[in-house]
Amino acid sequence: MCRVDSRRTAINVVVLLYLFGVFGLSHVSSIRVTTPPELHAAKGDMVKLPCTFTSIANPTSKMRVSWSYTPQTGGSSLVFFHFSSKAEPPKSGQFAGRIKWLGTPANGDVSISLINATLNDNGTYTCDVTNPPDVFGSPKSQTVLTVTPKAATIRFSDVAVLLAFIVIPSGLITFFLIGRMLCPKKQYNQSKAYRSPIEVTEGEENGGYPQAAYVQSTTCCNMCLMDSDDEDEYYSMQKMHPREEEYVESQC
Repeated sequence: MCRVDSRRTAINVVVLLYLFGVFGLSHVSSIRVTTPPELHAAKGDMVKLPCTFTSIANPTSKMRVSWSYTPQTGGSSLVFFHFSSKAEPPKSGQFAGRIKWLGTPANGDVSISLINATLNDNGTYTCDVTNPPDVFGSPKSQTVLTVTPKAATIRFSDVAVLLAFIVIPSGLITFFLIGRMLCPKKQYNQSKAYRSPIEVTEGEENGGYPQAAYVQSTTCCNMCLMDSDDEDEYYSMQKMHPREEEYVESQC
C-alpha cells in the first residue's frame, strides 16, 4: 500500500508541475495587444489606427501582424494588411493605395494610417499580432472608426484677399469719381430746363444789383405817385444803394 500511495503522489506532483508550466508560465509570457476603443475623423482626413503590443519575447521573423475590417453595416471581415518582416499594403480593393505602415515592432508598435478617409470606411478595425513563443493571451484588439462629413468652412485664398482689399476698393473709388464727373452736367441741364421766378437773374450772375434798374428808372414824377408803402421800400433801397440815390436826385 505504501508503494501505491507514493507512486500516486509522484504522479500528482508531475501533473501539477506540468499544469503549472503550461498555464502558469504561459500566462506570464502571453502577448497582449491594445487599441483605442473608438476613433473619430472627418471625411478626407488621414487617420492613424494605433495598435501596440507587449511581449517578453523579442520580435523575430516569425512575428505576424494583420489588420482586418468589418463594415459598419455588418458582413464578413476583410483582411487588408499584412506585416511579416516587411509591410504588405493592399494592392486592390477598398483600401488600395490608402494604407501606410507606421509601426516599429521592436518598440511594440504596429500602427497603420488610413489616407483620405471616406464615409465607406466606417466600421470595426481589428489588429492581430502573433509573436511565437507567445501563443496565449489576447493577440487581438478592436477599434471602431466613425467618419463624418467635413463641416463647411470659409477660407480666404490669395485671390479672395486681393479682391477684398485691392480690386473692390479701387472699383468703388473709380465709380465715385465717375459719378462726380457726371453730376455737374446733369445739374446744369436741369437748371436750363426750368427756372423759378425767384432764381438768380442775369444781372446777379455778373455781380450787379438788380435793384439798380428800379432805382435808376425812378424819377421825381414817379416819386410823387408813390404811396406810403412804396416810399418806405424806396427809402430802404436808397440806404442800401447810395450811388443810385445820388443818380435819382441828379435827375430831379
